[in-house]
Amino acid sequence: MSTREAAAAEDPIIESRDQLVAPMQRGEKPRDAWRIGTEHEKLVYKREDFHAPSYDESCGIRDLLLNLKQFGWEPVEEGGKVIAMRGADGTVSLEPAGQLELSGAPLENLHETCNETGRHLEQVKAIGECCGVGFLGLGMWPDKTREELPVMPKGRYDIMIRHMPRVGNLGLDMMLRTCTIQVNLDYGSEADMAKKFRVGLALQPLATALFANSPFTEGKPNGFLSYRSHIWSDTDPHRTGMLPFVFEDGFGYERWVDYMLDVPMYFVFRDGKYIDAAGQSFRDFLDGRLPALPGEKPREGDWWDHLSTAFPEVRLKSFLEMRGADGGPWNRICALPAFWVGLLYDQTALDAAWDLVKGWTTEEREALRGAVPKLALDAPVPGGGTLRELGREVLAIARAGLAARARFNTGGDNETGFLETLDEIVASGKVPAQRLLDLYHGEWAGDVTRVYEQSF
Repeated sequence: MSTREAAAAEDPIIESRDQLVAPMQRGEKPRDAWRIGTEHEKLVYKREDFHAPSYDESCGIRDLLLNLKQFGWEPVEEGGKVIAMRGADGTVSLEPAGQLELSGAPLENLHETCNETGRHLEQVKAIGECCGVGFLGLGMWPDKTREELPVMPKGRYDIMIRHMPRVGNLGLDMMLRTCTIQVNLDYGSEADMAKKFRVGLALQPLATALFANSPFTEGKPNGFLSYRSHIWSDTDPHRTGMLPFVFEDGFGYERWVDYMLDVPMYFVFRDGKYIDAAGQSFRDFLDGRLPALPGEKPREGDWWDHLSTAFPEVRLKSFLEMRGADGGPWNRICALPAFWVGLLYDQTALDAAWDLVKGWTTEEREALRGAVPKLALDAPVPGGGTLRELGREVLAIARAGLAARARFNTGGDNETGFLETLDEIVASGKVPAQRLLDLYHGEWAGDVTRVYEQSF
């Protein structure tokens, strides 16, 4: 989730609808300026007993952040507390229960992306060795109850934790117990954005299946392969889902603005503090009728904040966010951007991917999304067959798209190698969660703490 630092006094008041559309319009870039931004979260635990460290304890989350200063990172504070670190590789920030996230820099190619990931993991592992801390790449805590987890000192999290139980049953699990990998990608025009958005939504269940990695809850199998994905289905229906309107004729920036105006607010940021506006209407805010700030109209920064509070399977801000994947280890952190860059950054690949899914109905897309958390690659796809079979076709398209980009490293390799881990998953038919379940029922003999052997 985004980290807000300050509200600029000179931030313009929103006086027209054009200002609401502007962030999306400003996202348009020529092809040679398209970049790749990768975000990945990991679970943090103390090696001595596997507990999730609090913010304040010795060698806890605050100390982990501050120790990044030795690698050139600089602190970002809220209310006098360090809540993130900023550096050349982006921002290291905190999710609600101390999950550590790198929001990477916008980079030109996947070789740079994977190098960035490697640097980050080397740094936090070096700090972890000194602090007795480990890092786990999963989609969800395998053994922790909500009550066993700390809450980080960020104002927006306090508001969200109070609000979540009002709108769904699993929102607190989403905040406290899950981890993801995401990739942020550019578009060249409104039409290009719409096509990428549609392909991204339709094929997001395939990404969820390939990266499914959350089969345990509180020490036992939970009946799902991506329980994290299931959690999103009962978090908040006003701000999640597969967004059928994206597939309607005429979809573009204006329609996205209408959607976001119908998403209830969480907060307003003023004078370094978050003001609770949960459930209130941004439309009322535009009219100066927001109960949390009566008589005041929103500034452009308030709209940007609000754009960050919708959580559909794909999200639009001034770029597109692909949001369907569980957290995982280093090779899968590199594989997710490879998957989407291959599909969306080459026109021939984008057209081919759209041809695969353009005939699907709203009901068929929803059925696939609903089946994937339990069935992963065995989920049936529209028109017959399984997601595994579709996955072979989609990965071939992505591979061709990456080959066409022809971005090479110093050794002369293009970007297609980053797909190999996904090729292996499809070839075997076993997603990461199924391999963990095999271990649980086999050599682990039902001891889920053995999962900590899978640490970074």
